Amino acid sequence: MNRPYTFINVAMTADGKIDTFERKGSAISSKWDKERVDELRATADGILVGGKTLLDELPKLTVKSEALREGRILRGLPPNPIKVGIATVANIPLESDFIKAGDTRVVIFTTSQTSINQVEILRAHGVEVFVDDAPRVDLSQMARTLKQLGINRLMVEGGGTINFELMRLGLVDELMIYLAPMIFGGAIAPTLADGLGLARSDAIALKLMNVETREDGGILLKYKL
Repeated sequence: MNRPYTFINVAMTADGKIDTFERKGSAISSKWDKERVDELRATADGILVGGKTLLDELPKLTVKSEALREGRILRGLPPNPIKVGIATVANIPLESDFIKAGDTRVVIFTTSQTSINQVEILRAHGVEVFVDDAPRVDLSQMARTLKQLGINRLMVEGGGTINFELMRLGLVDELMIYLAPMIFGGAIAPTLADGLGLARSDAIALKLMNVETREDGGILLKYKL
């Protein structure tokens, strides 16, 4: 396979929302789920987020547990997976946690809509920047590039638009959903898969692999695509 094994992990409410209509990164995961996500991060070679998540939330994307980081080092890996961001215009603050937090490589895929000056500034601060001369980043080519960078196992942490595009293009192998016992509502609140959407005849088929119920009322669903 000329791309990484790719899995999406998402926490969503019982009505399918991954955030409220305010889009401020509302907490959904339980304590157990946060620990599970940290363990998942520790298994990955890279963690990817799309533009809105990258620029609005400036996520750390690091392994929080010192024991898990040490475990990676013992396996001959860096303490944290490679951070991967996708943004049509990569105007990300240099002091952001995405760039500064943790000991790891930082990779950004962007387009020629990002100024040459901004690209040069990011590279001067150690960010590996790949520029696509097109209106949008070519995600299939990006996946091939990630494989070349040594990422064999890629974790995707949203948001809804990048989740949908990766699944639509057949670039995702597994989907993990923590279904939280709460309702956000809101017609404009983001969901697991946003973007343009598909006709019923083109729906992405999932195969249920496992269901795990938690005492907190949450449910963990694992699907193969």
